[in-house]
Amino acid sequence: MNREIDLSVSAYGVTRGLDYDVALLPWGATEPHNLHLPYLTDAILSHDVAVDAAQMALEQYGVRAMVMPPVAMGAQNPGQRDLKFCIHYRQQTQCAILTDIVESLAHQGLRKLVIINGHGGNAFKGMIRDLAVDYPDFMILSSEWFTVLPAKDWFDEPGDHADELETSVMMHYHPELVNLSEAGPGQARPFALTSLREKVAWLPRHWTRVTDDTGIGNPHLATAEKGKRFAEAVAAKYALLIKELAEVRSLDELYERKR
Repeated sequence: MNREIDLSVSAYGVTRGLDYDVALLPWGATEPHNLHLPYLTDAILSHDVAVDAAQMALEQYGVRAMVMPPVAMGAQNPGQRDLKFCIHYRQQTQCAILTDIVESLAHQGLRKLVIINGHGGNAFKGMIRDLAVDYPDFMILSSEWFTVLPAKDWFDEPGDHADELETSVMMHYHPELVNLSEAGPGQARPFALTSLREKVAWLPRHWTRVTDDTGIGNPHLATAEKGKRFAEAVAAKYALLIKELAEVRSLDELYERKR
């Protein structure tokens, strides 16, 4: 990554002697993103959004959040593992990684962690519930940065993967990593079953049966300007979350008092 980052808010260069209120953990995957974005798109973008959020929290609220290095170990759908260099990490592997991170942070005295997820295949709720048993005073929050705000309010044709949204945000942060001239159309084949289209039930999509270029959604409407507006608005939401978490001293304070 060529982007300059504030070393006071990123684990790439910890400033000594500072206390941090919240840890931010960007989490992504290792997978192709159509033909125009890098394999580490999910890890890169979740980290960049986290850094912006931490900088906003520091500048606007005086609250320090530590941005951890991004985790690129993502869970993949059937068919994705057939694609060269696309790596599937099992839930057990992801859980072991998250457990080690929480254990280390708890040992160091931190009690607040926000996972900023950039990969739709990752699911942390079950892991967090289990960790809450072992670390009952540790607050672990999970979110997906690309769903913090409704994409349809910011983009013309938001899709699902390597689409207008992801491409725009990557063009904002790292235009040198985007080769839009090579992008496929990102056309996807929906389920034939009405019940699956209406989400009566769920099963993972078989990626190579759904898309020919690994993209889902048209990336050709993407612009850096769209990406900048969306990324900044999302980071502002996270900055407020960081500020609110920093003010919470115990789990009891997460809930409204009885009237």
